[in-house]
Amino acid sequence: MPELPDVEVFKRYLDATALHKTITAAEVKSARILRGVSIGMLQKTLRHRQFQSTHRHGKHLLVALEQGPWLTLHFGMTGYLKYFKQMDKDPEHDRLLVSFDNGFHLAYVCQRKLGAVGLTDAVDSFIAEKQLGPDVLSLDLEGFRQALQGKRGTIKSFLMNQQHLAGIGNVYSDEILFQSKLHPKSRVNHLKAETVPRLYQAVQDVLQEAIEAQADPERLPASFPYPTGGGRGPVPAAGVACKRSTLPGARVIIARPARPSQLDRAVIFYPRSFLTCGALCGFRRGLS
Repeated sequence: MPELPDVEVFKRYLDATALHKTITAAEVKSARILRGVSIGMLQKTLRHRQFQSTHRHGKHLLVALEQGPWLTLHFGMTGYLKYFKQMDKDPEHDRLLVSFDNGFHLAYVCQRKLGAVGLTDAVDSFIAEKQLGPDVLSLDLEGFRQALQGKRGTIKSFLMNQQHLAGIGNVYSDEILFQSKLHPKSRVNHLKAETVPRLYQAVQDVLQEAIEAQADPERLPASFPYPTGGGRGPVPAAGVACKRSTLPGARVIIARPARPSQLDRAVIFYPRSFLTCGALCGFRRGLS
């Protein structure tokens, strides 16, 4: 699922390609993506207007229309944007096709139709309607501390809860916890005071580095486990082949050293991205 870094890349892509061009047509190819607006209303609202600016909040992209409302885009599991001229370049699974007076088109592509397109009068009202927390990259350390106050449950669940913090999903929560050396089942209300700045810095560093890498797994730093492809092959940073078994009641894989002498403690490996290890990260399971 596209997370904050992906959507920030989409924002910059739209800014660089589709702003300040008059829209001549808007074709909705699947009504399933629409939220709170009809095909006819969306087409009428877009036609003869221009995209003036963009705003990203968490995983949502909002596009300001000239003398009108905002177009809202959520990218579901597989969504992205494509700007092109020749129709033979039109992606197969485009669900909304916006055409401009310069002969170019902007396609909102969403293969599994789990994304959402709508209209809103204002950014603040959209955020309130969706009950979104603050955009995680907008917070300073004190704001991050306040977001943690009074919360319970696991730290991974907290990071992924869009009502607490907007923007982080499964992939990047795993990366953040790996970089901050926190077990994902650590309790939020048990975090030590000195742990919070480390976690905050990991949030900022991981998301910013992912944005700089264009949210492309192949361009992420070598210190990120994500490019290793979900636990296949050697353990990142250790180069140790591991046996794997599941952890009951959790969406994790326990990877244990094939030869016990190589690593002292279990390696906990998360789907697609996350690995944490007592020997590598310096903590025992269940402790922060």
